[in-house]
Amino acid sequence: MEEKFLISAGPDLQAAREGWLKALARERRLSPETVEAYERDTRQFLQFLTGHCGGPPGLADIADLRPADLRGFLAYRRAGGAGARTLGRGLAGIRSLLRFLERRGVVNAAGAAALRAPKQPKSLPKPLTAADAKRVVSIEGQLAEEPWIAARNAAILTLLYGSGLRISEALGLLGGDLASPDETILRITGKGGKTRLTPVLPVVLKAVAEYRRLCPYHLGAEGPLFRGARGGPLNPAIVQREMAKLRSALNLPDTATPHALRHSFATHLLGRGGDLRTIQELLGHASLSTTQVYTDVDTARLLEIYEDAHPRA
Repeated sequence: MEEKFLISAGPDLQAAREGWLKALARERRLSPETVEAYERDTRQFLQFLTGHCGGPPGLADIADLRPADLRGFLAYRRAGGAGARTLGRGLAGIRSLLRFLERRGVVNAAGAAALRAPKQPKSLPKPLTAADAKRVVSIEGQLAEEPWIAARNAAILTLLYGSGLRISEALGLLGGDLASPDETILRITGKGGKTRLTPVLPVVLKAVAEYRRLCPYHLGAEGPLFRGARGGPLNPAIVQREMAKLRSALNLPDTATPHALRHSFATHLLGRGGDLRTIQELLGHASLSTTQVYTDVDTARLLEIYEDAHPRA
């Protein structure tokens, strides 16, 4: 890889770094964008070390880098406005370079390995709009040629949006579940074996009943409720694939996944006045802090509407 920038490093370290960048591209086959990012991050690190060490560093200067040296670099980058993701990627690049040099017996990478990466911020969920969610879960919108499979897909997606289930929870339902039109509560065992009660809307019961009516297989009380084309338990990957087809047909973004329907359940409840404690219980979150991310989603949506609609925004 040809150098495009002036590197603050001694000739031995410059040559070693060049060999590392070539190995990333040729042997590990990293994308050009990733190699470019690692080049930039390590160049900034060497510029920092130039001031830290009082001159361009060589291999001898980085042979025994301590965690304190690396923490100093991260603090320097943070002061310059770098966020947690940028700092994490920069540390990953430095570790990669040091491991490369350690395998050649010229440095000790233990200091970098011992340093904990900056905590990454939680990414906001990506809910669908209410209109798009209704299109996704409707039986008329399903693309499967077999009517019973279309009804099955609609029933599963309606459970995700109408009851806030995870896909694993929906596919874990048994034939004896939701068998009566009078059921209004579903008992779900979620992550960590935690049991919760979730409401069953009439539209959910209707979708499941239609699937039961059309399903060609006997749905015993102790067997799986949702079946694959050959009658066995339904694989989650099939639901993911069906959702991908719907995304394409309905011109929805890549973030419109089955799990996004669960996000939509929570976001739309919050937008209609639902309180966080109730939503926490309905989702089965162990901590309220996990549920609070939906307040950020709701605020972000309000700002988006404001910026689109206000004449002075």
